[in-house]
Amino acid sequence: MLDYLSRANALLPRLRSRAATWDRERRYCHENVSDLVAVGLMGMSIPKAYGGPGLSLAEIVPIVEAVSGACTLTGRILVEGNMGALSAVMAYGTDTQKARAAALVLAGDKPAICITEPGAGSDAQAMVTRATPVPGGWRLDGIKHWITGGGVSKLHLVFAQTRDGIRGFLAEPGPGLRVARLERTMGLCGMPEAELRFENHFVPADMALPEVGFSQLIDAYNTQRVGAATIALGVASEATRLAQAHLTDRQQFGRLLAEFQGLQWMLADMDTELAAARLLVKDAAASADPFPDRTKAARAKLLTSETAVRVVDRALQMHGARGYGGDTPLERMYRDVRMFTIGGGTAQVLRTQIASHVLGRKLPQGRPAVDQIRGADMAAE
Repeated sequence: MLDYLSRANALLPRLRSRAATWDRERRYCHENVSDLVAVGLMGMSIPKAYGGPGLSLAEIVPIVEAVSGACTLTGRILVEGNMGALSAVMAYGTDTQKARAAALVLAGDKPAICITEPGAGSDAQAMVTRATPVPGGWRLDGIKHWITGGGVSKLHLVFAQTRDGIRGFLAEPGPGLRVARLERTMGLCGMPEAELRFENHFVPADMALPEVGFSQLIDAYNTQRVGAATIALGVASEATRLAQAHLTDRQQFGRLLAEFQGLQWMLADMDTELAAARLLVKDAAASADPFPDRTKAARAKLLTSETAVRVVDRALQMHGARGYGGDTPLERMYRDVRMFTIGGGTAQVLRTQIASHVLGRKLPQGRPAVDQIRGADMAAE
């Protein structure tokens, strides 16, 4: 793991120098991806049997944190290239599916996980995208919304309704799959967030994941949640570093800012909260077998994402107008980090999940009337 971390650290100056460009031009960082591939940072979680080094989640987390501090966008790609959809394929896929996913990721692809729809966000089971059996495979029809990497990603893990419930399918660009529109986002501006339309899109039979329960498939998302927490941690750690450097360099009223007790206390709070968040991330990553414990992943993402927003906000405040302007990366980092309390499970959904664990209850899932209507409709096909 230290070898891979040293490879990542060697890239940081280059990634840091380019970060503002992707944000300003709203452009996907293909050059950074090439750098990640060149030093073997894409597909670190892929088992040796499929061409990867087979690193554990706990080993990958420090690497993601380091890269994310230099460039949030690149950290996001690194998570998708080691966790999320890839984790689901490696856990539940066939040999053919694992080999295909590994080949794409090791070459630089950022797999897209396609769950969200216009009418199904946090309530994922409300999805209406359908997979219909056809000769030789399946036909996908539906709309997926806020798909990270849409239009860039080659491998898509698509969740769709079948006669027997929700199932996963591996789809690649081709007839019947198109980008309907791109969102204009507040932060992470180089990462496309797309509405994808599946219209009679054919998926070969050998690209349908083996039938496992929806809850098992969604467990792979806990890996991505730990990844999201790690990105937020990396950004907040970088913001703290910038704040510390500013306080020990900038003078006002004839004194270094670091000599003002109010600012010292702000910095102490930032450091303490980050240390606590890092422990939760490490705990969640260490629980992976093969996926992190869902409650530990929820705690890590909840605390780290909200901590990161506060930390970056304080760092920006310490810089005054310089932080608010474009002279430092903090304005960009502030916009970037705000997403992590929303994407991959909102802070509110995570609190509900944690409370359900504490109370020993399942999350509320019931929509009996809708379920019955959907079942009757699908049975009529």
